[in-house]
Amino acid sequence: MKKMMMAFTMLFVTVALFAQTDPIIGKWENPSGEGRVEIYKKGDKFFGKLYWLKFPNNEAGQPKKDIKNPDKALQARAVQGLEILTNFVKDGNTYEDGKIYDPKTGKTYSCKMTLKGDKLDIRGYVGVSLLGRTESWKRIK
Repeated sequence: MKKMMMAFTMLFVTVALFAQTDPIIGKWENPSGEGRVEIYKKGDKFFGKLYWLKFPNNEAGQPKKDIKNPDKALQARAVQGLEILTNFVKDGNTYEDGKIYDPKTGKTYSCKMTLKGDKLDIRGYVGVSLLGRTESWKRIK
């Protein structure tokens, strides 16, 4: 009887752990294939870190720096490893009220993400969502 209860408990814990995993969590690649972002959860919000770059080094062979950042104090940090998605809140299959940082321009935009199976539509915008651009990222398996 103890073995059966232990097995049942282990099964329950395993199912509970998998049930808590959000489908957006994981690794995603942008359409050009130049960058990959890992999305994760901190507390009740979602974030994404640029964990891989196709071309991580500059012309001198040094890791690319965040030279376009308007904050001079942040320009020496490496682009690879930057947290570029911040503070997203889940609402169904949509993740809203977040920001996306573009290290190529040094600009930060309001952003919402919509999960569609193994595709993630990322919409960056200024002001209202109508004034923006959407990219579809694909899941990395």
